[in-house]
Amino acid sequence: MYRLVMDDATTAIAYLWDAAENYWPAAEGDDDLTDPFSPGLGLDLFEAAHARLHALGVHVPAIRLVDRDGAHCPADLAIVEDLPGETLEQLLARDPRTAAPVMTRLGEALDAMRRHRAPTYGKVAVVDGGGASRGTSCEGVVLDRALRDLAEAASRDPRIAGARDRLEERLSRLAAAVRPRAQYAVVHGELGPDHVRVDADGNPVVIDIEGSMYFDVEWEHVFLRIRLHDAYRPLETDGLDEDRLALYMLAQRLSLTAGPLRLLDGDFPDRAFMAGIAEHNLKQALELVQD
Repeated sequence: MYRLVMDDATTAIAYLWDAAENYWPAAEGDDDLTDPFSPGLGLDLFEAAHARLHALGVHVPAIRLVDRDGAHCPADLAIVEDLPGETLEQLLARDPRTAAPVMTRLGEALDAMRRHRAPTYGKVAVVDGGGASRGTSCEGVVLDRALRDLAEAASRDPRIAGARDRLEERLSRLAAAVRPRAQYAVVHGELGPDHVRVDADGNPVVIDIEGSMYFDVEWEHVFLRIRLHDAYRPLETDGLDEDRLALYMLAQRLSLTAGPLRLLDGDFPDRAFMAGIAEHNLKQALELVQD
């Protein structure tokens, strides 16, 4: 992602999906769009997510230009509106009172996303395109992913390795308690406060949207709770499934342990920051299986 400055001092943001600029180590299945959790990369995913969120009234940066034919660069390219103000994360840290109406409007956007339902789950581009995703349920997909994350984390840290049996048993028990569901809401997937910018009118603008999908809304709210801590309270909503919340909390803790550790296998520059994320979530995961 690049900020472009024009000759007249106006600005725009360029999204460039170039494999050479991807810090994540390549893995088998990365290009399998039927996996809801495969990397949300590419112009097609971006455009589909943008269209769906915009139709729901969710503020997203306006698209100025797209290039998938290599007219301007050899990789997929989108030029979008620049929002040079703060992120919600920065505003919450600087001035929680000013952030309060922004959080209210973000809650309204989440409600609009929650009300829009589909009879199947998966990436927005897949579902809105009439396709289907792998697996038979959100909780089944999450369990499979969590077990893979557990195996990866255990191979990299002896503390997880020592608790692997207990973590695996708890994941299986939590998944077995989840009742079937037949409708799914629109979720961003990684809606941390750093993925929300605040425009000049105090509106939340959602960015980094390529991973948007139809899924259990509890997945979104677990991630919001993890990222926002006490600041999550204005986004609380009734009717969330406690069994799903419990499963997804442990699954996300394991994902936020294994993912950063995997990223550190490569040349990610801010290594101390990423190691800190892994360490914090590793400890949180272990706390969930303490006797």
